[in-house]
Amino acid sequence: MTTFRVTQTMLANSSLRSMQAGLGRLAAVQEQLTTGRVLNRPSDSPTDTTSAMRIRSSLAQAEQHARNADDAEGRLGLIDTTLGSMTSQVRRARELVQQGVNGASGPAARQALATEIDQLRESLLAEANTSYLQRPVFGGITTGTGAYDASGTWVGTAGAISRQVGSDVTVRVDVAGPDVFGAGDDSLFATLEAASTAVIGGDQAEMDAALTKLAGHLDKMGATQAVVGSRQAQVERAVVATGDAKLALITRLSDVENVDLPRALVDLKLQEVAYQAALGATARVTQPSLLDFLR
Repeated sequence: MTTFRVTQTMLANSSLRSMQAGLGRLAAVQEQLTTGRVLNRPSDSPTDTTSAMRIRSSLAQAEQHARNADDAEGRLGLIDTTLGSMTSQVRRARELVQQGVNGASGPAARQALATEIDQLRESLLAEANTSYLQRPVFGGITTGTGAYDASGTWVGTAGAISRQVGSDVTVRVDVAGPDVFGAGDDSLFATLEAASTAVIGGDQAEMDAALTKLAGHLDKMGATQAVVGSRQAQVERAVVATGDAKLALITRLSDVENVDLPRALVDLKLQEVAYQAALGATARVTQPSLLDFLR
């Protein structure tokens, strides 16, 4: 059997190292309780630090998706409202043309009908230039302030505006003017201009043609409004999914970074008891000296 000689210095050094270790554990628990966080520096847990960084990255992405969804809801909501208003005005214009077809009595009456059609055209033209955040919603990707000029010609730039509202969900948030109001001589504004002229002149054939075109415009605007509505529903589903994902990520991040208070309090008490015991034991071990031995 091998025996080792244990000196008083070795015993004292060993006791001091154990005391320092116990004091370090006590300080660590106190720091966690003071800051409320388990991870105060990467060295506390490299693995959990990596997990926290990944969770924060995912959380930032989810928050960006939520901001994109807010923007998409604003744009699509404005388009839907505008199309609803414009549809009502086109219906009114068609009613006026129909009155002309049915034989409005006298030039004055036809002039009154034409005047109201012209006013409706101006109002529709103004609504076609509706903008969101200073960008026309029917202007494509134009950087200008309007989608149509005073003559009713589309002056936008072709291109789609999309927003990513989920990890794999991208929604188009614009409607190109020509796609819903037509283009050239077949545009809504050209049709109304021709209808006004036909009503004033009592041109039956042109008024019938205008009625047919206006019916076509109403169908196209209704179909576009349905598409916009389906996009809004897609965005709303994405908002719900993003909210759930954010809540799950925040919970997971709290589990990784934040301190479990009851557990930390128990741990603190254990470390205090252990440190007090170490102090008492060390005092008893290092107490004997040469004078104690000679006494």
